[in-house]
Amino acid sequence: MTARHPQDLQTLALLRRVRDRMDREYAKPLDVESLARDVHLSAGHLSRQFKRAYGESPYSYLMTRRIERAMTLLRRGDLSVTEVCFAVGSSSLGTFSTRFTELVGVPPSVYREHGAAYVPGMLPCIAKQITKPVRNREAPRSRVLVP
Repeated sequence: MTARHPQDLQTLALLRRVRDRMDREYAKPLDVESLARDVHLSAGHLSRQFKRAYGESPYSYLMTRRIERAMTLLRRGDLSVTEVCFAVGSSSLGTFSTRFTELVGVPPSVYREHGAAYVPGMLPCIAKQITKPVRNREAPRSRVLVP
């Protein structure tokens, strides 16, 4: 948000509703058009305002939420990468794997094999914070060390 283009409180409240819905319903098929329709905005306007307020597009935000949840499921180790992909609402394994690798720094299969080994005995809330994905495609390959 800049002084040149201030966002009013009503718009920010609408954006918060959209963000909260994505946080709650990340596993459901969501698209910008339906999110915008629910708050009576155009898809383009929602995307521009969302990016201005949160620094990323609604799609990017939703994918980050899905990847965070996927990391938790993969650390458990009882689901395959494909099962995790669909459990978090992704419809394409290829897109999911690419985005996961961009944010986490390693492919989901590698994370599944080795991710849990790096947080033995650690509380899940702390593990989630430590392994939180990077949103700007700068995840170093060394974030998750592969033996």
